[in-house]
Amino acid sequence: MTQAMTRSGSDAARARLAQSAVAYAFGVTQDELEAPTRRSREAAFARQAAMYLAHVAFELSLTRVAQAFGRDRSTAAHACHRIEDQRDDRGFDEYMDALEACLRAAPCPGEPV
Repeated sequence: MTQAMTRSGSDAARARLAQSAVAYAFGVTQDELEAPTRRSREAAFARQAAMYLAHVAFELSLTRVAQAFGRDRSTAAHACHRIEDQRDDRGFDEYMDALEACLRAAPCPGEPV
């Protein structure tokens, strides 16, 4: 297996982890987050939060985030800008900090637990 394929699989796993955490925290279903279309406003915002968290918590480039979520790079960039703008709200900022800390604490594949 090539390094790119391994990285792609790891990125997809991290995207799923971010989606699962956000689905739980935002009260939307995993299916809504993974849908190829926008869906509800709440689902779209939650998807943007998951993309943002994949970018900041796992330090994935916007291109890698986009690929892992099956979206364009411009969509991932828009998601990150949108969430950054919302972080001016102190409560939302603390909420995102907590989610980011949870995701950063998750063990990486191949590392001892």
